[in-house]
Amino acid sequence: MTIGIMAFALSMDAFSLSIGMGLLGLRYRNIVIIGSVVGIFHVWMPLIGLVLGKILSQYIGIFAFVVGGSLLVILGAQMIFSTFQHEKNTVLTPNGWGVLLFAISVSLDSFSAGLSLGMIGAKTLVTLISFGIMSGILTCFGLLIGKKASHWMGGYSEWLGGCILISFGIKIILSIQ
Repeated sequence: MTIGIMAFALSMDAFSLSIGMGLLGLRYRNIVIIGSVVGIFHVWMPLIGLVLGKILSQYIGIFAFVVGGSLLVILGAQMIFSTFQHEKNTVLTPNGWGVLLFAISVSLDSFSAGLSLGMIGAKTLVTLISFGIMSGILTCFGLLIGKKASHWMGGYSEWLGGCILISFGIKIILSIQ
């Protein structure tokens, strides 16, 4: 359950950015391709983070919980602060390198979360499947909303995702005994 909620929170930035990209009037084929690429990156980035986190946790013990929880708090705070930026210049285009750049940029937070989860010993397969499916679905959903409507949610989704990540980070830090 916790991994599913975290996957949702980490996918909210992809969702909110997808709304903006969807305003470009994408074809449904492009929406599926972009959603799939983002989903794939949301599997690979946390996988790398999980592996590194598990390796690091063997050497730093209980400190891993503090580091992992702190990374989630910082990541969540960064998501919230980014909603207050008025200038959001973008070089994202709905094809080619623009899709890869988009997928990488919205998956970097999943790497950090994977690092944190690896340090606390989360289940790898469940985490990766949850992150990949949730991000792919929310990206497609955001692109469709952007295609059909204007900015009715926008940055608020990133704010909500940031609050959820901060909550989980604090929960991990406070669970240390």
